[in-house]
Amino acid sequence: MENRALVPLLGMMALMVLVELVALSLSLPMAEAGYAAFEDPESVANPLVFIAILLVFTLFLLILIRIGVKRIITLIILASIFFTFIYTFGAISLIYFGGSDLATLLAVGLSVACTALLYFHPEWYIIDTLGVLIAGGVASIFGISLGIMPVLLLLVLLAVYDAISVYRTKHMITLAEGVISLRTPILFVVPKRVGYSYVKEGVPLGESERGAFIMGMGDLIMPSILVVSAHVFLPGRGIVGISFPTLGAIAGSIVGLSVLLLVVTRGKPQAGLPPINAGTILGFLLGCAVAGAWSWLPGL
Repeated sequence: MENRALVPLLGMMALMVLVELVALSLSLPMAEAGYAAFEDPESVANPLVFIAILLVFTLFLLILIRIGVKRIITLIILASIFFTFIYTFGAISLIYFGGSDLATLLAVGLSVACTALLYFHPEWYIIDTLGVLIAGGVASIFGISLGIMPVLLLLVLLAVYDAISVYRTKHMITLAEGVISLRTPILFVVPKRVGYSYVKEGVPLGESERGAFIMGMGDLIMPSILVVSAHVFLPGRGIVGISFPTLGAIAGSIVGLSVLLLVVTRGKPQAGLPPINAGTILGFLLGCAVAGAWSWLPGL
């Protein structure tokens, strides 16, 4: 593969690592602020609730796409992004300003500004930059909310669901096409060439010569949830304050993404979560083996 062709692939790997690092840095402030999504992080019912909400939301968006109410879809997505920014900037402001009124004002102001920027100028570099914050914030919230076993169950179930929705029912492709046609900023866009514009060109699915690679935010959020969960619920010896299970999950996610990218270069839509989640889980287990960290297993 030519060096020029490798650049966007390395860019996607860099985005993966950035999302995981942002999620890790936000995890403790978010836990301190009480942003956990579930009351009992060890309940195996949590991932089932997560998937049920995902299915309902996906069905709702597909119905809206089918009946063609584009403005409502855009408003729903922007509202979701805005509230994610509120949580993310709220956690960041806690680090520097504590729980002051100034911190709250900054969080709200930055959230409004970033959401407006995504709406009025959704160019790829804006989407990717702010997308790292969005994905890192979501991953951090669910990472502090789910213990190890619930996260592992969630990643397995989501990998199966992603494969079915892309290769069998194909409704995820329909959803992706709808999202891309609206230029909604809930994905990552990595150009293949200099001068590419997401606003002007978009990313037509199914064309091998399209101007950019795209990745759904979920492909980076889901593995990052395990990274955060390992960091919060399985601390221990490691490197630079990051435990071996956490480092293993990070390394495994990069390997899984690399496998995915080898297939994606063929030009066809692919289910991202099966290889990425598998790599993340295997890397996590390898890290547990290195650290001897098996306390999360039932009965140990």
